[in-house]
Amino acid sequence: MKKLRTPNTTYRVQLHKDFTFDDAAGIVAYLHALGVTHIYCSPYLQASPGSMHGYDVVDHQRVNDELGGRAAHGRFCRTIGELGLGQVLDIVPNHMSLGRENRYWWDVLENGTSSQYASFFDIDWQPQEERLRDKVLVPVLADQYGRVLQAGGIKVVRHGNSFLVEAASQTLPVSPRSLPAILARAAEYAKSDTLSFLAASFGRLPEAESWDRWKILARHRDKIVLRKLLDRLCSEEPNVCDAIERSVAELNGNLNGLDDFLNQQNYRLAYWKAADQQLGYRRFFDVNTLIGLRVEREHVFEETHALILDWLGRGVLDGVRVDHPDGLRDPLEYFRRLREAAPGAWIIGEKILEPGEFLREDWPIEGTSGYDFLNVVNGVLVRPEGLAELSSVYADFTNEPTDFHEIAHEKKINVTQEALGSDVNRLTSLFVEICEDNRNERDYTRAEMRRAIREVAACFQVYRTYVVPERGEMTAEDRNNIAQATECAKQKRQDIDGGLFDFLRGVLTMEVKGKRETEFVMRFQQFTSPVMAKGVEDTAFYCYNRLTGLNEVGSDPGRNGVSVDEFHSYCAKMQATHPLTMTTLSTHDTKRSDDVRARLAVLSEIPGKFGIAVQRWARLNSSLRTSHLLDRNTEYFYYQTLIGAWPLTLERAKAYMLKAAREAKQQTTWVANNKEFEDALNQFIEATFASPAFIEKVEQFVERVKGAGRVNSLVQTLLKYTSPGVPDLYQGSELWDLSLVDPDNRRPVDYELRRRLLKEIHALPVAEAAATSMRRMDDGLPKLWTIHRALQLRREHPEWFGVEASYTPLEVDGKSAQHVVAYLRGESVVTVVPRLTLTLGGAWQKTMVLLPEGRWINRLTSAVLEGGRVAVETLLKEFPVALLTREAQSHA
Repeated sequence: MKKLRTPNTTYRVQLHKDFTFDDAAGIVAYLHALGVTHIYCSPYLQASPGSMHGYDVVDHQRVNDELGGRAAHGRFCRTIGELGLGQVLDIVPNHMSLGRENRYWWDVLENGTSSQYASFFDIDWQPQEERLRDKVLVPVLADQYGRVLQAGGIKVVRHGNSFLVEAASQTLPVSPRSLPAILARAAEYAKSDTLSFLAASFGRLPEAESWDRWKILARHRDKIVLRKLLDRLCSEEPNVCDAIERSVAELNGNLNGLDDFLNQQNYRLAYWKAADQQLGYRRFFDVNTLIGLRVEREHVFEETHALILDWLGRGVLDGVRVDHPDGLRDPLEYFRRLREAAPGAWIIGEKILEPGEFLREDWPIEGTSGYDFLNVVNGVLVRPEGLAELSSVYADFTNEPTDFHEIAHEKKINVTQEALGSDVNRLTSLFVEICEDNRNERDYTRAEMRRAIREVAACFQVYRTYVVPERGEMTAEDRNNIAQATECAKQKRQDIDGGLFDFLRGVLTMEVKGKRETEFVMRFQQFTSPVMAKGVEDTAFYCYNRLTGLNEVGSDPGRNGVSVDEFHSYCAKMQATHPLTMTTLSTHDTKRSDDVRARLAVLSEIPGKFGIAVQRWARLNSSLRTSHLLDRNTEYFYYQTLIGAWPLTLERAKAYMLKAAREAKQQTTWVANNKEFEDALNQFIEATFASPAFIEKVEQFVERVKGAGRVNSLVQTLLKYTSPGVPDLYQGSELWDLSLVDPDNRRPVDYELRRRLLKEIHALPVAEAAATSMRRMDDGLPKLWTIHRALQLRREHPEWFGVEASYTPLEVDGKSAQHVVAYLRGESVVTVVPRLTLTLGGAWQKTMVLLPEGRWINRLTSAVLEGGRVAVETLLKEFPVALLTREAQSHA
């Protein structure tokens, strides 16, 4: 096995059909010049046709053809290697995309429980509804099944020796055991004993359970032989083909016969709305087309990871980012297996941590994908007193509730009732069986149990727990989280007997044990993470709009910021426990880019001025609000969007606001569009963009906060590159980037511009480059300069930022001390950055930072300073942030 290199820095690229391996190869030289050590790619195994993100994998053993396939992948990897860079890949173990391109899924639809791959997917083959036993619900129809059938929207077609069902622009396989309905009639028409034999043989194919592998393989072999014989018969006797076509046509014309034939399949076609309550397989959140994998099964792990592990083994990859580990049945066991297979790999997990929560130290991985860092940095840039005042501004403008936790709880309950209803029903059926086996609980009704499960799930303050009954594993943290959630549920649902919640807590904490109890615990833990994600991130974050820049994955936007001491405490904890975790500011999933959040943070410094501004804007635009449906909360959200992302085009504004309104699910939703509201929203946005008076007011306000926002951007950027961890740079954000949520943040990146700007500043002496970048602020040069210099330093001296490097807060004194974040890494690097600079107004009032002894060089300006008490004003005179190294060890 080739020795793998731990990344020092990464650069995230989003690959798709319009930005392929060859396109990515074209920017490798630029990334090398910038100072990046590893390119970090979005998933690039074979995905669904047209995928723009790669998370909808259909084949784990192929490189995505739309990206250029194996040949282009080889060219890309060689280019990386030739320039000395490494590579990290985003991988998706939790789920696969459905469709014909997914041969595992196709085989399951065709053969049901007798499929070779039935064990690959998390399917409930024995649900409560008897009509769905041993069947997969396929909710693709635009209307009720019977109506679609009556209208001719479902038909059977023949392609060679295969038969397909066509419905809702999709094709589905036909069960071999159902073919006698077609072939036996055709045999009569063709007077063919051979065809009659084949028809009977298809009908006699054995049924097999997923555990009976030999029987499954024998069935598969017999099926293939029978198909070959049918194909041969058709080629030798054309009248047989004609007879089959006649039989198929008659079947399509016979409503009852077609219905009976469809009922023989291993799936049941259904109205798409049935999915929320009746779906029998675990999904990725509420996405029907992404089915959960049973990766905890060793053969599933091996088959879905073979290519990835081969790349890691050969050094094609140095590491992986594991998508959504909380969706896995047993994340710890998964990471242990992955670590054993790739002992030298840098492994990070997309684990979303809530405030105060930390990654489990027994997970054999380097850390998270960085949302925890993002939120701590975001929090330290806001003014607590200003946030408290913004609560009043928000309430006065919208008359909306301002208790975020109550809003989040309500949205979580809603999502368990609607989008995740089928998951609740599955858990309820299990819990009913458990209660039936315990005489003290058997008289609780199914409805009570369903409500109790929903309430407890909604009360969890973290994504999930990690109890493993099979190994008797449960931490004190898990026990406390379960106790908190059940006590919360008791208080909120006093109409339900508290004993039911006590019993549920007993099951979740292994006080009540058994096979069903184990299954319930494992499934419940997989359930609470989508409740949090869909209820909070994808709903509440678009409803609670006090300061939208705080509404980020893993954040508590109801919290009034993070103190400097809390920031230092977090960094010290990371250095001690996960010094190689990822640190990031923007990802493909962030609600807003780092620069948008940096600008919006300034509003916490001027809450009164912001409140006056939005009230004036609302009065100015009152005549443009042509519908009573356009609510004040949406309008408030819109004004913040303009402030954060200005300048933006009308089309970007409309697309983003439509997405935000649908996510909020207050006036319109993705599944039930309120056309009247959406039209009113679009008309309002168009009218405001056409109002010179309003646009002028917006531009004046943006001008007031833009400078402080840019300083915030430089602050968080330098913190990212010098705090404990491996910093990641999201594509294109080395310049000012005012992107919103996807797909806005996946717009094409102008790399030619970035190459040119980097070349310009790289050619200048340090002091001149710093001055030039400040003069060309609008071009984004200060951000590029900060990133480039930090990357160069990290590449020259990775040991200064690695596992052995310490983290020490530096002493700051003076009246403006709380406006400074300063710390020492090891003995060689000092970071000094300002915060809350708009309210500071440059009045440092002799605030001093105590530098360790020695001569220090500012790597951003080339200024030389002596150790001891140094005025912050002096440190930040020429450039908004300071990155210092000891002269004796410096190569500036």
